[in-house]
Amino acid sequence: MPADPPSPPPFSAPYAPDDRAMASRLLGAARLNAAQEERIDRTATGLIEAIRANDDPLGGVEDMLREFALSTKEGLALMVLAEALLRVPDDSVKGIRSSSEPYALLKARMIRELLGATWGLAETGASGPTGNRYGDAAGHACIAVAGPVERAITLETGHGDREKNMWAFTKAALDLLETSLRKSR
Repeated sequence: MPADPPSPPPFSAPYAPDDRAMASRLLGAARLNAAQEERIDRTATGLIEAIRANDDPLGGVEDMLREFALSTKEGLALMVLAEALLRVPDDSVKGIRSSSEPYALLKARMIRELLGATWGLAETGASGPTGNRYGDAAGHACIAVAGPVERAITLETGHGDREKNMWAFTKAALDLLETSLRKSR
């Protein structure tokens, strides 16, 4: 297995709010009730179905940009995230297999660096219904957090239900971030 990529230099933001306090507050606020989860699920399912039903050869990213213009908070957030995911230099990933813990950690570090944050969170894997080209089964995810504490985990759900896997990956990512926040105190 290749060595972990080097960490970026520490980021200093003297006028920004404390990331630990802000992340703890946001994690607490991120707990949704059943009605909120159902509403989000319906909206996301509708967007995904609309994208899949569209014959436009440009695909999902173009559709997302049509749905969330850059003049909206959501559109701007999607663009920043897309830039973070796309700005990993080729030399940085040379010899690092996608859908692996080292790759997820590299992505988390790059997201952290690009966003100028104390913490970065990333996930890579195969949500389903089939596995990926690397031989990982559906339900395989590598999740990493990069910040004052760096950790990466691998999750195997053992099934190909894409939606259930995505919820499981999200919960594991938030749990990993919360655990890392606590360890950094």
